[in-house]
Amino acid sequence: MVAMETTATTEPIALLRGAGLRVTDSRVAVIAALDERPHSGVDTVLTAVATVLPSTSRQAVHNVLNDLTEAGIARRIEPAGQPGLYELRVGDNHHHIVCQRCGAVADVDCVTGHAPCLTPSTTSGFDLSEAEVTFWGVCSACKASQADAGETTP
Repeated sequence: MVAMETTATTEPIALLRGAGLRVTDSRVAVIAALDERPHSGVDTVLTAVATVLPSTSRQAVHNVLNDLTEAGIARRIEPAGQPGLYELRVGDNHHHIVCQRCGAVADVDCVTGHAPCLTPSTTSGFDLSEAEVTFWGVCSACKASQADAGETTP
């Protein structure tokens, strides 16, 4: 999967300073991990961060991800049936497609190009700012392994 960026830079120090956050080794390492591994959960980020900061705890990674999300540097997505996943692609109106077999996640640009992509039949008095869309299907790798096994798509 290739990360599509909308942020001006993925330079961790510039992102942190631009958001008014203190620059720490753990924050820099988490941003680097997300830059290399978009749509990652806490465990994946922890494994990546531990290669450069071996004493980093799971709680520390949770705290950094929360700080980055609150600052608008990262985005948390929650596909049904999966733990929260994080990415650095923020500030655009993109959505996600999730494989129903392996859980792989990919970005999908907004079809209409502006937020919100969808307009409900009633807003119940809300001013709409965005719509979160998740597409579900079977990724090409799972489809190929299914074909190799002689299975048919449901």
